[in-house]
Amino acid sequence: MPPFAALIRAVPDFPGPGVLFRDVTPLLADAQGFADCIAALAAPWRDAGVQAVCGIEARGFIFGAALAQALGAGFVPLRKPGKLPPPVLAVDYQLEYGSDRLEARSDAIAPGTRVLLADDVLATGGTLAAAQALVARCGGEVVGASVLIELEALRGRARWSGDRPLHALLRY
Repeated sequence: MPPFAALIRAVPDFPGPGVLFRDVTPLLADAQGFADCIAALAAPWRDAGVQAVCGIEARGFIFGAALAQALGAGFVPLRKPGKLPPPVLAVDYQLEYGSDRLEARSDAIAPGTRVLLADDVLATGGTLAAAQALVARCGGEVVGASVLIELEALRGRARWSGDRPLHALLRY
């Protein structure tokens, strides 16, 4: 594991019993650790022609914006409902116990834009799949996705469609 992995804190029984939460705030607070993390997230995409990075609300904004800067690309936030002024495009998706929606400004991604998706954690894969569908609906071309952490036991990777790369820096 890369040295910055030691900055991620495991918190048992949060937010509920039996859950082992991966707290990235110590990583974000460490300037060198965060810089090393972003460099590692960017490395596979340096020659991919990424034009925009879409960060998924909320922690995906942190990693996505920094990743966009590292790649010389624009940043587009994918938001929860009601957070962006109209007009927006939206994709509804299912969660383990309910549903949710992601939105993007309808003019945020020009048709044909090469987009990289970014988030902090890949768990069940529903949010990342919704982000992929939303970018397609906006006319963008998803070149792949980068996440800091993949929780392998939840098998979210199985919901990733197509043959585009999905990179995870850390797997638990």
